[in-house]
Amino acid sequence: MELVALLSTGEGTWAQVAGLIKQGEWDKIILIGNDFARKFQVPEMIKYEFIEIKSSRLAELKEEIQQKLAGKINGTEVALSIASGDGKEHMALISALLSLPVGVRFTALTKDGIVML
Repeated sequence: MELVALLSTGEGTWAQVAGLIKQGEWDKIILIGNDFARKFQVPEMIKYEFIEIKSSRLAELKEEIQQKLAGKINGTEVALSIASGDGKEHMALISALLSLPVGVRFTALTKDGIVML
């Protein structure tokens, strides 16, 4: 399964994404964020793709994400982490994924390991 994770400007939320990357076995990892999110550190041996988003208005952001994700997801559903980001970013990302269309399994790292909801 592919992991799609949103990275926002609050670095404090990045630990959740880092844990998912390190502890999961993913077919592909797609990280989505603005220019600031490029600072996120991924271990060298882990392959991932970073999609930079620039739009700030909700409808434009959804369209931008949808266009940039088109053709990048192989399965019918993805593991989705929205531990980072705000409501507008979450809405745009979820809407873009559903419009591709692809299903989402909300994913989180807990003290018991990775859970998919």
